Amino acid sequence: MAKAPLLSLQQIGKTFSNGTEALRGMSMDIEQGSFVSLLGPSGCGKSTVLKIIAGLGNLTTGRVAWPASKVDDFGRPDCEISFVFQEPTLMQWATVFENVWLPLRLKGVSRNAAKDQVEEALDMVGLHDFPESYPRELSGGMKMRVSIARALITRPKLLLMDEPFAALDEITRFKLNNDLLHLWEKFNWTVIFVTHSVFESAYLSDRIVVMAARPGRVVADLAVDAPYPRDDDFRTSKDYNEYCRKASNALHAAMDAGDHL
Repeated sequence: MAKAPLLSLQQIGKTFSNGTEALRGMSMDIEQGSFVSLLGPSGCGKSTVLKIIAGLGNLTTGRVAWPASKVDDFGRPDCEISFVFQEPTLMQWATVFENVWLPLRLKGVSRNAAKDQVEEALDMVGLHDFPESYPRELSGGMKMRVSIARALITRPKLLLMDEPFAALDEITRFKLNNDLLHLWEKFNWTVIFVTHSVFESAYLSDRIVVMAARPGRVVADLAVDAPYPRDDDFRTSKDYNEYCRKASNALHAAMDAGDHL
């Protein structure tokens, strides 16, 4: 028998107080251990979907179900969820160690008790030599690594990533793409990754969900069947080019669907 999905979006809709309808009738299941990219034009509600999943926003219609988890009276699951935003959102006055320690500190874990976990998280992202550095002393890529380490410190079951590499140069972006896939394979997270990039979605994902805007909804759901691990050879392969072509065609169709709603 097939496993129950980690989460299920069931005809969710979101209308803001100003009357803007961000999402309408959006449904999809997210399987445990999958890497799903949400691809779509600006304003299609990709970030809104992540916030709803994370419990940072309310639904207007529909529901978010957690078939594989216990939920509390407010519908929140018992599985750990971490969120990586487009900007690193680091505390500028705090060291790298202190920024990564923050989620545990908020749970009442002392600095000494958290030391091994923080060091392990920094080691995962290649920053073991920078615990006492401050954000102002780091490059953009290093700041994003700190943000990812902070998200990993609680060992999440679900990792939500909202265009985390969009502001980075191409070489740094490629390197972080590879590092993220390595960590995903190692720790068997479920990842939902928001991106505007056809190329990034085809490289990272085992599934690309394409959304149309005004209001946001699923217009295509594409499987990326290429095996992992993926590397630079995959980036130059015919298979990769074909996945990019399919995703690009679906994205253009999504943009037309939004224009003609």
